[in-house]
Amino acid sequence: MQNGKNVKQNNANNTVQPKLYLIPTPIGNLGDITFRAVKILTEVDIILAEDTRTTSFLLKHYGIEKKMFSHHKFNEHKTVEQITQRIAEGQSVALVSDAGTPGISDPGFLLVRTCIENNIEVECLPGATAFVPALVNSGLPCDKFVFEGFLPQKKGRQKRLEQLANEERTMVFYESPFRLAKTLLQFAEVFGNSRKACVSREITKLHEENIRGTLQQLIEHFSEKPPKGEIVITVSGTEKTQKHHEDCE
Repeated sequence: MQNGKNVKQNNANNTVQPKLYLIPTPIGNLGDITFRAVKILTEVDIILAEDTRTTSFLLKHYGIEKKMFSHHKFNEHKTVEQITQRIAEGQSVALVSDAGTPGISDPGFLLVRTCIENNIEVECLPGATAFVPALVNSGLPCDKFVFEGFLPQKKGRQKRLEQLANEERTMVFYESPFRLAKTLLQFAEVFGNSRKACVSREITKLHEENIRGTLQQLIEHFSEKPPKGEIVITVSGTEKTQKHHEDCE
């Protein structure tokens, strides 16, 4: 297979190269996309989309007409070799997920790894992702944090929470609104009712909100007001003094 660096050929009408472009897309507000992202989506040979229907809506909004192929967790193992071959032969490919940055709790890692293994260049644009505004807006320390994404739904969930019990950095989780109440209860059991946290939902959308308080306060709030929309939970780390006291008991 050809080295990706050796097949770069500038087209007179565009600036994209034969490489894989990871393009962040808006997580709610369609205005949250960069000029460069729109330009690259306009110029690449093909777009790989987690859901072509969702991406079609975005492309139509920006007047982009482009050939698309599905690339999701159910078919990515079967298509990565074909995609890397296309790039090696000189095509430019953009990968988008339904929302946010590809690879962050979305398909993307397998394709990136395969491209790197085949000396094919990968470029990831900066852009929208849900956990960063949720973390910054939480009011919890964000100089150091750990991103956990979605916890295992069943097997390994309790074990992972127990491993995080003494984590001193702020923790960030993704969760379904249907599992939020149960998850907050599990957090309280492991981290303690008084642990500070924030639940952010519908980030960048019309009904965005950030509910801050202790885990117990959040449990009471969402027991009365079941949430809707995409959820990010930010939980403070354990305080060093508290951890030291517990270790000495």
